[in-house]
Amino acid sequence: MLWMVGRQRNTLFEIGLLAFFLLPFQVAQGDDLRSAVQNPISSLISLPFKFTFENDAVNGDANILNINPVVPITVGDWNLVNRALVPVGEVDGPITGLPGNPSPIPGGGASGLGDINYSLYFSPVKTGKLIWGLGPSLTMPTASDDQLGAGKWSGGLSAVGLTQYGWGSMGLLARQLWSFAGDDNRADVSQLLLEPFLNYNLDKGWFLLTDIVATANWEADSSNRWTIPLGAGFGRVFKVGKQPINSRLEAY
Repeated sequence: MLWMVGRQRNTLFEIGLLAFFLLPFQVAQGDDLRSAVQNPISSLISLPFKFTFENDAVNGDANILNINPVVPITVGDWNLVNRALVPVGEVDGPITGLPGNPSPIPGGGASGLGDINYSLYFSPVKTGKLIWGLGPSLTMPTASDDQLGAGKWSGGLSAVGLTQYGWGSMGLLARQLWSFAGDDNRADVSQLLLEPFLNYNLDKGWFLLTDIVATANWEADSSNRWTIPLGAGFGRVFKVGKQPINSRLEAY
């Protein structure tokens, strides 16, 4: 799962192209591999690259690359799933929904590195119908420009729960961050992220999906608090030689 950028808008059209390079801890093939990539806390090393192209936002267009390495480590009966989000992009104006940046300062465009987020999920190796994980999340003020970050250290909790069936997967990822240090001249951070996801499997590795990333900025006025995209996409898990790849195309 990835966290996408949300921006001030009247109407916004967003297309995301995701390439997932996979290195399984435990060898998975066919539908097993497809089930693993639909689980954000599976025991699967992966390196997703997500390109997001935004048009028609009030404050201009944006091109964002999210790099999201995922490295699980098994310790006894637990999987410790390390997930990082490294955003790099070019924007015409301030970003409102980037994790850790719900209240950007006014200004023009910028390009470069955004705020890096790291989350650690503790998930039991043995699960029943419900697969779950819970752990801390930290956003660091690494942005190369004020327009690309909050200027704050922010911490909180992140949790994910999902179920998987023969036809696909469904679940919810949630995270709440609060700022605790950083630039005193920047706005405080209190942001909720909700990411419901649904995958429906088709033949030959194809699948349909919706992966909505909604954010709530609790520091904003109630009339400008929520960013809720609507949309869906499709994807396919395949191999190039021995390298498994998960590709997705989505529009919101």
